Amino acid sequence: MIFSINRNVLLDNLLVIQRGLPNKTPLPILNAIKFVVNEDHLILTASNSDLAIELTIEDKSLKVKQTGKAAIPGRFLIEIIRKLEATVIEFAVVEDRTVVIKAERSDFKLNLPDVLDYPEVDFLDLKQPLVLDSEIIKTIIKETNYAAANTEKRPILTGVNFLHDAGQLFITATDSYRLSKKEIKIRDKIEPFNFVIPRKSLEELSKILDLVSENVEIYVNPNKVLFKFPNIMFQTRLLEGKYPDTSRIVPTDFPVVIPFNKEELLAAVERVSLLSPRDRDTNYNIIKLTLRPDHVVEISSTNPEVGDALEEITPNGRVVGTSMQIAFSSRYLIEALKSFASSDITISFAGEVRPFVIHGPLDIDLLHLILPVRID
Repeated sequence: MIFSINRNVLLDNLLVIQRGLPNKTPLPILNAIKFVVNEDHLILTASNSDLAIELTIEDKSLKVKQTGKAAIPGRFLIEIIRKLEATVIEFAVVEDRTVVIKAERSDFKLNLPDVLDYPEVDFLDLKQPLVLDSEIIKTIIKETNYAAANTEKRPILTGVNFLHDAGQLFITATDSYRLSKKEIKIRDKIEPFNFVIPRKSLEELSKILDLVSENVEIYVNPNKVLFKFPNIMFQTRLLEGKYPDTSRIVPTDFPVVIPFNKEELLAAVERVSLLSPRDRDTNYNIIKLTLRPDHVVEISSTNPEVGDALEEITPNGRVVGTSMQIAFSSRYLIEALKSFASSDITISFAGEVRPFVIHGPLDIDLLHLILPVRID
């Protein structure tokens, strides 16, 4: 295997493929990136226990003297290429045991594992994909993924649920303290599906989506889902188990409704949370929202060990309801607000100890729900 390629082209692709490298693995071979060198293109593969990525490099700077394949230690390779300043990088595999990397006055040699030990990745090859614009998928992840659970107490909640039925795609994430739900109309005529993608896999997919602008083909079977781009395949395992029915926890009657300017509310919540105490269950900062009889809203926190904070906000529209007080995690509200594209949002309250719901006029297909905490 002997070839040369533009350094920037290679580095850009390595920074994508590294998303598939494991942090820890019982199979040392998976710490390598698999290179398959053909006459006019390269194929790079990286995989771990959760996901696999394969990308194809077709670039005029690629010059192949000898085809072949090798498994090159991934993180060492990336750091070497990152530090090199040459325009062109040359690779040559010697006796399948060593790869020589040359660039102007630099010369590196890396020992290679046996490429035959690299497990074959079985990428899905199915018909009838769901086709979505990459921007839509990026938006879905931004608006929902943050609400999935971080802990493994209920493993199914560490992922995001994708449910397709009757031409509608419902995307739901919850950690049992908050919920984010988005609805999209699907034009493609495809079979109904219901699966859960791990939160961490969607985080990695989001980073790849920042680099592409094309439509994405989505293929799914009972065990995994494949996102197929023109030159990239991103495949992840699915979480096992049945996702809970969350429709019953969303209130339908709201005696108090308050409209806000999103940025004004966000800034006030961030300031007040600096002094707020932490909840024993979630370890998140707890703040209070109080609607006064004069329809001015107070955002406050009281911490016996530190002090107090208070912000006053005037709603930017008609307020429904009378005075009330509710306590909740400031982090939950901050993350929910940041996911909205709308500059104005509306918070609807079902009661002081019941979940409240957040909507935005530019995000009519998006709903956020947060559970309050009881005030002593």
